[in-house]
Amino acid sequence: MTLEYAITAIVCLITAVVIQRIYKKERLGAVGPNGVKGILWFGWAIFIWGLGASINLLSVSLLSWSSDYKVLVYSGVFVSLLNSMFILLSLPSIEHNGRPNMVVRFVSRFSEKEFISIYSVMMAMLIFVFFTASYTNAAISSSLIWLIDIPISIVVAFALLHSLNRAFSNRKMRFMYLPSFVLFLLIVTAVTHRIVPADQVPFFMTADTWKLIGVVTGISFKFLFILLFSILLYSWKFLSEKEEKQSRLEAIVSEKKQLEKNQERLLLANESHLSTISRLKKELKMLTEASKIELSGRQKEVLGNLAILGDEKSYTEIAEAMHISVDGFQAHIHQIKKVLKISGTAGKSQLIQYAQKNNLVQYATLKP
Repeated sequence: MTLEYAITAIVCLITAVVIQRIYKKERLGAVGPNGVKGILWFGWAIFIWGLGASINLLSVSLLSWSSDYKVLVYSGVFVSLLNSMFILLSLPSIEHNGRPNMVVRFVSRFSEKEFISIYSVMMAMLIFVFFTASYTNAAISSSLIWLIDIPISIVVAFALLHSLNRAFSNRKMRFMYLPSFVLFLLIVTAVTHRIVPADQVPFFMTADTWKLIGVVTGISFKFLFILLFSILLYSWKFLSEKEEKQSRLEAIVSEKKQLEKNQERLLLANESHLSTISRLKKELKMLTEASKIELSGRQKEVLGNLAILGDEKSYTEIAEAMHISVDGFQAHIHQIKKVLKISGTAGKSQLIQYAQKNNLVQYATLKP
């Protein structure tokens, strides 16, 4: 159990910090406020996992408490319920074309403050009843205390599975159905595992094997949750950017056609209409070219740093300054050249000129 707590605490806390940094960055960008809120609540959900694992790790290691000590179980139930609340708050931000499930519709009916208040009051009442009934009653085992959390966790798991599958289907990523279903099974297995004491496991399974199943499922579903969220986040971001460009392109094309029809019908070849059509053609050309050249955030960062330091430092020195491997840096350069159709010995100078001309210095993370 100590190993499970340590791994969970380290991975979840680091991931939560990274997600919060993404949230702060995207809040200043073009991402809609609903999507940004989803990033925030997902980050809090993962942070709560890490915090709960840290508390368990310190209690077991320093205070020598057993994992089924009632105070630790109460703490675990509280952490799990808090985590479920944050996941529920994040579900409305998972955008898809289908009808949201009943849980998401219920959460969406309230403001965030209202939902947090309602959820907190309901869970506080349940926790109080279980606490008063079980704390001094030795007949109620620590495993049975988890009965508070199991219905909530299963409802959250079902709502999460439905929302993920709808979102991945909308992004034409139906191959992600299997990982989403595996996540659902792992969550159900992990939460139900808690209520079965190790001394009551079936005869064909040893107590150590039963504990191992709990550890593996407990770690696996958290890692898979983080992985699926990361895939969903970046697929949603790229899809939003692509749809925004496509929508703008279609709007410009439609406007251009309409102006041309009006020009032919009214035979008004005045300078104002001609200049408008010329401007739209230029914008259409720029957007068409921009749609052909798609650079990732990392590639923009590489070009930005190259624009600043390329005249003074080699690829190796720049890669070391960025704390990435030289092979990784060279791979980025190769892909950028391939996208920009740059070849020859003068490729570096051409990349620097392109970065400066297209204002990619703003993505630089290194200073001169």
